[in-house]
Amino acid sequence: MFKLLKTSNAARVGEFTTSRGVIKTPVFMNVATAAAIKGGLSSLDLAEIGCQVALCNTYHLHLRPGDETVKNLGGIHKFMNWQQPILTDSGGFQVFSLANLRKIKEEGVYFSSHIDGRKIFMGPEESMQIQSNLGSDIAMAFDECVENPCEKSYAKASADMTVRWLNRCVTELSRLNLRDDTVNPNQMLFGINQGSTYEDIRIENMKQIADIPLDGYAIGGLAVGESASEMYRIVECVVPHMPTDKPRYLMGVGTPVNLVESVSRGIDFFDCVLPSRNARHGTLLTSNCPLNMRNERHAQSDVAIDENCGCSTCQNFSRAYVRHLFKANEMLAMRLSVIHNLYYYNNLMSRIRAAIENDTFDALKLEVLSAYEKPSN
Repeated sequence: MFKLLKTSNAARVGEFTTSRGVIKTPVFMNVATAAAIKGGLSSLDLAEIGCQVALCNTYHLHLRPGDETVKNLGGIHKFMNWQQPILTDSGGFQVFSLANLRKIKEEGVYFSSHIDGRKIFMGPEESMQIQSNLGSDIAMAFDECVENPCEKSYAKASADMTVRWLNRCVTELSRLNLRDDTVNPNQMLFGINQGSTYEDIRIENMKQIADIPLDGYAIGGLAVGESASEMYRIVECVVPHMPTDKPRYLMGVGTPVNLVESVSRGIDFFDCVLPSRNARHGTLLTSNCPLNMRNERHAQSDVAIDENCGCSTCQNFSRAYVRHLFKANEMLAMRLSVIHNLYYYNNLMSRIRAAIENDTFDALKLEVLSAYEKPSN
């Protein structure tokens, strides 16, 4: 299912085949939390900005409209009218974020809904059942994401439990894929490496996970409090123990700098809410530097956000107009800005793939690092 096409040092170009099509890697997955991109984008917009994979949120879709509802309506692809690949996260990170509302035990996690306070239980089997009802192409194993820093003893116990949970996920998803009423009988499963910032725990955990035949392998529990240098250190220690013939996914990452730095260390898949969140608050990404669209300096500017950008926002609207929309609190400001930032990310990944193929990745990496060492304008 994963074909490695070219390497440039540790950076890789590949193709990952799913039941909904081929994903060219490295790839950035656009985060459609509740089956939509925050900022007013639909699946039709995702196609126009070059998105290959959408990421939907198991926890949020379980709460509303309900995964059974989505199943009854034909699955997540039909529900949101997106026929390309979808990855669903397991709900583990959202449970992590509900620190004051949860109780973690061997069988799973007891927590309260952030919407109405109702009591909910989610374990490995429940997470697989929800993701099976959604019918995504790639399901993520249920794991515990610990806060960084944390006590080493807790990180070790949590990582060991994550492996036990992974084995339960494998058994349950195998059972669900054989059901006559399953939405997607070809649903795949990625396991998740954990261990906080402790190299020995991370390596041992990755070796254990790599022994389990899965469709891909992820590094989780990063970008949750540690420094960028610590994150890169953990990636560097884990990647050599990840199978070379399967995709490698760094969860919840990140900035353009994070992307090129992590690709250079052998990562294939990424996701992050950062580009859409920043766009909704007026921070837009360009080939030269980030822009703060609320700044007065853009009030009279008739140029595009990025004159080198092919997105529909840059092709049709000026910086002055987008700034005006933000100052007037018009919803269109967020929509145009999110379109631009996600186009930037998808286009950056396309450029990264081409640079690896052409042996010019180091030059592209330096270009991105230089652009984002500058302050916002």
